[in-house]
Amino acid sequence: MPTNNKPNRLIAEKSPYLLQHAHNPVNWFPWGEEAFKKAKRENKPVLVSIGYSTCH
Repeated sequence: MPTNNKPNRLIAEKSPYLLQHAHNPVNWFPWGEEAFKKAKRENKPVLVSIGYSTCH
């Protein structure tokens, strides 16, 4: 996936999973009130990514 030099708001998170997406071009929100308020204000659904795991 292409990366972006400017980090998104996930850069402030502690989770390794969230941090690995902090430089991609998606305007991600971590789980929290900011995301829900924006969705309500814009009358948009909240999409949740629960992550993924690979077994080796």
